[in-house]
Amino acid sequence: MDEPVAHVHGRPGQRDLTTGPIGSALLMFALPTLASNVLQSLNGSINAIWVGRFLGEGALAATSNANIIMFLMFGAVFGFGMAATIIVGQSWGRRDVDAARRAFGSAIGLVLMGSITVGALGWVYAPQILTALATPPDAFEPALDYLRVIFLALPPSMLLVLMFMGLRGTGDSVTPLWFMGLAVLIDAVMNPLLIAGIGPFPRMGIAGSATATLIANIVALGALVAWIAWRDLPLRLKGEEIRYILPEPTLVRTIVGKGVPIGAQMLVLSVSALAMVGLVNRNGIDTVAAYGIVQQLWGYVQMPAMAIGAAVSAMAAQNIGAGRWDRVAQITRAGIIYNVAITAATVVLVLVLDTVIIGLFIPGASPVLPIAQHINLLATWGFIMFGGTMVLFGVIRANGAVWGPLAIMTIAMFPVRLGVAFALLPIIGPDALWWSFPVGSGANLLLAALYYRYGGWREGGLLVPESHSDERSHADIEPAGSLKPVP
Repeated sequence: MDEPVAHVHGRPGQRDLTTGPIGSALLMFALPTLASNVLQSLNGSINAIWVGRFLGEGALAATSNANIIMFLMFGAVFGFGMAATIIVGQSWGRRDVDAARRAFGSAIGLVLMGSITVGALGWVYAPQILTALATPPDAFEPALDYLRVIFLALPPSMLLVLMFMGLRGTGDSVTPLWFMGLAVLIDAVMNPLLIAGIGPFPRMGIAGSATATLIANIVALGALVAWIAWRDLPLRLKGEEIRYILPEPTLVRTIVGKGVPIGAQMLVLSVSALAMVGLVNRNGIDTVAAYGIVQQLWGYVQMPAMAIGAAVSAMAAQNIGAGRWDRVAQITRAGIIYNVAITAATVVLVLVLDTVIIGLFIPGASPVLPIAQHINLLATWGFIMFGGTMVLFGVIRANGAVWGPLAIMTIAMFPVRLGVAFALLPIIGPDALWWSFPVGSGANLLLAALYYRYGGWREGGLLVPESHSDERSHADIEPAGSLKPVP
C-alpha cells in the first residue's frame, strides 16, 4: 500500500493550504509561481531580443503576430487543464489523493489529444490565419516559418503547462519553478545558435527561434516526468494507475463541462487580441513592432497578477474541498491587497524605465521607440485593475463556477474594449486603441466584483465524488469543515 496521505503532505514542496496563517501562506505559495512566470516572460523577451538584433524589425513584427495566434491555440486546450487543477485542488483539500490522480490522468489524455489536433490544424491553416490578420507583407513569410514550427511545439508545451498546474493544485509551486528554469535556459541558449547557425548548428533564421522552443519544451517535459516518478510525487501515475490517462467518462464530462467555459475565456481574450492586432497592423510596421515590444513589457507587468490569481485559486480550491469556507473570503482579501501592492509597483517601474527597457529590443534611433513609449504610458496602468479581476475570478472558479466569468469577460472585451476602440478611432486616431485597454480592464473588474458579491457562485458541491481508495483520510480535517459559504 502507498504511504498515508498525511506523509504525502509532508513531502518537500507540498503545502497544506487549509490551515495556518493565510497571508504568509499565500505569499510563499505565490512567489515561486511568480518566479516561474517571470522566467517564462524573460524567455520570450530574450527570444525577441535575439530575433530583433539578428533579423530586424520585420522579423520582430512577425513573431508578434505569431505569438498572438499561439495564445489563441493555447486557449483552445488550456481550459481542460484549469478544470483539472480545480478538481485536484478540491480533492487534495479533502485528502483524496486517488481522485486527484484520476483527474490529473484524464486531463493529460484530453490535453494530449486536443493539442495534437489543434497543432495539426494550425500547421495546415497557418497561411490563412496570417492573411486574416492582415499581416504586413514584409512580415508574412517569416511569420509563417515561425508559426508552423511553434505549432509543432504545442503538444509538449501544453503537457508541460498542465503538469505545472496539477502540481500547484497539490500546493507544490517549487517543482514547476525548477523545470520552467530548465526550459528557459535551453531555449535562451539554443536561440542564437539556431538563428545564426553558430558552430555545428544550421542557420535557420526565424524558424530557429521556434525550433529552440520546441527542443526546450520536449527536454523539460521528459525531465519533469522522470522527476515526478523518481521522487514519487503525489500526482505520479504508476502501475495500474497508468490507465488513468485514458479519460474516464464521468471525469471527462466534469472536465469538459468546466473546461470549455474556462477555455472560452482564453478564446475571448485571444479573439479580442486578434481583432486589436488587425487594427494595429493597419498603422504600419513601426506601430506593429512597437506594439509587439510593449506586449513584452505587459507580459512582465501582468505576471504578479497571474501568479497571485493562480495561488488564490489553488488555495481557495483546497479550502473549499476541506469545507473551510470561513477562510475563502480572507484568501480573497489577501489576494487583492498583494495584487495592488505588487502590480502597482511593477507598473511604476516599467513606466520609469521604459526608455532603457524598450531600448533592449531596438536601436535608440529607431522610430519605433517613441511609439512604444506612448503606448506604454497610455495603457499599462490598467493592469492593476486586471490583477484584481484575476483574484476574483480565481476564487470564483475554485468552486467550479465558470459561466459567470466567461460572460463578464465577453462583455468587457467586445462591447466595451473593442467598442471604445472603434468609437474613438475617428476622433483621436490610434490612441483609441491604447485607451481601450484600461477601459476594458475597469469594466471587467467592476462586473467581477459585483458577481463575487451578489452572484450564486458559492452554491453547488464538490466537482467529483469521493474516492474509495486506501489513499484517503479525513483525520487531519478540522471540525470546521462543516462551515457553510458566506460572502
